[in-house]
Amino acid sequence: MSQRVLITAGASGIGRAMAEGFTAAGARVWVADSDAAALETCPEAWRKTTLDVRDEAGVAALFAEARRDWGGLDTVCANAGIAGPTAPVEEVALKDWRACLAVNLDGAFLTAKHAAPLLKAERRGAMVLTSSTAGQYGYPNRAPYAAAKWAVIGLMKTLAMELGPHGIRVNAICPGAVEGPRMEGVLAREAVAKGMTRDQVYGGYASGTAMGRFVEARDIAEMAVFLASDAARLVSGQVIAVDGFTVNPDPKL
Repeated sequence: MSQRVLITAGASGIGRAMAEGFTAAGARVWVADSDAAALETCPEAWRKTTLDVRDEAGVAALFAEARRDWGGLDTVCANAGIAGPTAPVEEVALKDWRACLAVNLDGAFLTAKHAAPLLKAERRGAMVLTSSTAGQYGYPNRAPYAAAKWAVIGLMKTLAMELGPHGIRVNAICPGAVEGPRMEGVLAREAVAKGMTRDQVYGGYASGTAMGRFVEARDIAEMAVFLASDAARLVSGQVIAVDGFTVNPDPKL
């Protein structure tokens, strides 16, 4: 039987690259996303569900549907996230802090909570949580995002302990700066906050890595496919950066 994979925020960006990677590996793919228009552009072969990961009733219904229609799942990628505000901490509004944590942390928690029974029923499987290098090092002017991504790592470690006895592996991928529209938004906001040009901020991110470059969504996807495969059968509880090796998370230009 082919692997059954569900990916949140799977209609674009990293999530879509994951879906494409798992499809290429022969898996059946189910993508959930809050962007109905983006879902419409996904391949016909994928199952598609409009979902707000902050809505527990919606998350519960999604996994109930996966149990009913697919008989369960083998891999779940909790990938939903937003960048949150870019500002010094004293300028961050509480509503923006809460909004960032609601998607990045509550969404990962609710996905894991409702995925766990399906994976336990299989006595095997994998969860992959998308964190960030901001969850390893922190990053100035990104307090809500960094806090949420650090918390995702703590959640992952706990899940790996809880679910390991049931044959379930749980890991977190920490992307570095990923080429694409979402990162372009971050670059634009940081350029304003720092009084710099977009290209200067881009160069700062790139020069802060050992390999001197951004990563691509497919690099994250390939790691997710590996972590869900039998080749990673004893890899669990790990924080794996796919970032070209961040040597300076806040380069001064």
